[in-house]
Formats: sequence, C-alpha cells, structure tokens
Amino acid sequence: MNIEQMKTVLKEILTNTDLTPCVVGHRGVGKTAGIIQVCREIERSYIPLRLGQMEVGDLVGIPYREAEVMHWSRPSWWPDATAAPTVIHCDELNRAQQEDTLQAIFQFVEPPAEGQQRSLHTHQLAPQHRVVVAINPPDGSYQVTPLDRALLDRMVVLQVETDAECWAQHAHKENYDSDVRQFITGNQQLLSSGNQSFDMQVEPSERAWEMISTLRRYCRFPQELEMEVYSGVIGREAAVCFLQWCAEQRLRPLTAEEILDSWTAISEQARNQRDDVQAASMGDLVARLQNNSDLSEPQQDALIAYIDVLPRDMRFGLVKSLLRNPPVAAILCQDKYDDVILETIQRISQDVA
Repeated sequence: MNIEQMKTVLKEILTNTDLTPCVVGHRGVGKTAGIIQVCREIERSYIPLRLGQMEVGDLVGIPYREAEVMHWSRPSWWPDATAAPTVIHCDELNRAQQEDTLQAIFQFVEPPAEGQQRSLHTHQLAPQHRVVVAINPPDGSYQVTPLDRALLDRMVVLQVETDAECWAQHAHKENYDSDVRQFITGNQQLLSSGNQSFDMQVEPSERAWEMISTLRRYCRFPQELEMEVYSGVIGREAAVCFLQWCAEQRLRPLTAEEILDSWTAISEQARNQRDDVQAASMGDLVARLQNNSDLSEPQQDALIAYIDVLPRDMRFGLVKSLLRNPPVAAILCQDKYDDVILETIQRISQDVA
C-alpha cells in the first residue's frame, strides 16, 4: 500500500481498536511523517521513542527502594493516566542495539487482554493511549535485527511502498521545487531505488485470527486494502483463502436459521444481499415459519430486524406472506414492533379494501 492508504488503515486501527500497527517500509517513504499526520487528524498527542538509542532503563525506569519493596520510576516519556489520548510511536524497533532492550519492549507492543491494560514491566498504560511501531524491512539493506515470529504475531504489519503518484500529490501540497517535481514526473523510476517488495514472514496463528476478528468487527477498510491489511496479520496465502471464502459466502443466500439465530453476526450481509439472493432467503424463512412458527423472543426480534432491513417492496411481500400464518401474524402485530411493521400492515389493509 502507499503512504495515503497506510494513513487510512492506521486511522481505523488506532481509533477503533487497541491493536498495535507495525508500519514497515524503506527509508524515506514517509512512515514517520504519515504517522504524525494521522495523529493530528485524529487529534491525539504524539510521543516518539527512538528505540535504537534507548536502553532498558529508558523504557522501564530506574529502580528505587521504598521500605522493603523495590519499585521502578515512571519514565519521563510515559503519558499520565489523566493525559489526553496519545499515540506512542515505537520507532526503529528492530534497530534496538541491545537484546534486553528488544525483550523489554516485547511486552509493550502486545495488545492488552480483555479487561486488562497494556503494560511495560510494572507500568500500566491508560486505555485511551495507543501504540504504533515503525521499522525498516529486514531485507539485508539495513543494519537491523530480524524480528521473531512471536513478536510479529502481536502486531498488524502494514507494508508501505513507494508510489510516484502519491509522492507527486505530497510534493505539490508542500510546494517542492517545480524542477524537481517535473523531473520526477517524467522519470518516476528515479524517485527511489532499491524499494522492491519484501516478505515479513507473517503466518497465521490463533492470536492472528483473533486480531482478524477484531479488525472485521470494529474497522471498515476500503475493499482494495482488505487483502493488504489481512496479509499483514495472517500472511498472504491465508488472507487470499479467507477473502475468497467470504466472497463465496456473500453470494450464498442466508438461511432462515442464520437469520433467526445469528442475526448480530449476519445483519450486514442480510442488508447487502442482491434482490435475487434476498428473495431466496425470504422464501426459506417463510417455509421455516410454516413448518415451525414457535419463536423465542430473541428470534422474534431477529425476524423483525430482518424485515426492517429489506427494501420497501420486498418488506411488503414478506409481511403479506407471513400474515397468512396466524401465530406469526400475532408476533408481527405486537405493539413493540409498530415502528417496523405498522405501515406495511396498513398498506396491506388498504390494498385488500
């Protein structure tokens, strides 16, 4: 993805989840500038940590004794629990010169477990703060340490590549020298050298699939970026298989059981089904209720919710069919469903009259 696409993805992740994005790209591509711009746009403070220049004490603080108990002082960069929402940028993660520095930050980049706070040794990060990582790729071009799979498994890897059109827009906005801009327009191959794609060796795992679930539940990415984002969590092969499976599932009509028993999970799919696919789901629902009209209260609510997302004409047709089933008609006529059903029933009554 280019730097503008990276910013779009980064906003979604930092705003809607507590996951840790890891921006990977060659020198000069705009990783740090892009992260700072995102912080401005989402109105978060920005704290940069140059991990290549830091030691363990810079991260966990200096130990001191209080009575018989050992404590660690809070680092000067650590945002207070009452501070405004802040993004902590762990830059040069794979340039940490000491192994123990890399081991110390390992805990910090891990998203907190449910109900817990992100931690670094004895310090706990308040929930309004977020963490983002940036590194150069370990492709032999840089003096960096390869990150092991356990560490990569705790982050959403976003691979950023040079894009001439994206650079041209930025250069025009920043009023770069006109000769430079015009030269690069005609010689795009000279914008940057050695910026070939790279493989971060990301693979699927139980934790990675949990992160995919979180991303799909809370974030909305442009369709053309979904593959890139998911590849940075579970690897390209698994991402291709998963998105192909999702596409096939979207073309399959929802069943009556899915509508009645799993509404929360499938509501978006129900809303976006093509009319012909929707008609198949409606037919299955009518048949199911003719054979068994006994519905629990959650199933009744799911039925009404499904009716509510249908286009007006399809809603009219489904309700008309369901009213021929007395037990189901009694459900539809409950006062609590008037907001969804009343207008349709009135229209049916007018047509009959």
